[in-house]
Amino acid sequence: MTPLAHSIEAIYAALETLNLPVLSSLEDLKRRYREMVQKHHHDIVDHDNAMPQINHAYEVLKRYMEGYKFSFSEEEIMKQFPEENHAARFKF
Repeated sequence: MTPLAHSIEAIYAALETLNLPVLSSLEDLKRRYREMVQKHHHDIVDHDNAMPQINHAYEVLKRYMEGYKFSFSEEEIMKQFPEENHAARFKF
């Protein structure tokens, strides 16, 4: 891993390389990686040099996601499930 692998710039560059939105799950990352490999792998496309960038982007995002520390505070849970908070605000 390069020293700046978890820098904000590296993460946003990796998201752009894999064409992922900023709110993505590990499953989204794995699915997009498989799609990109099928499209750009050197066994399929002779003159496509995209695989090193795709592999690097995948590693940067995978390490970030796997090392992410989750917060189970009520505030963070409500961010993930805003519809539940919305309904609760209107109960009488």
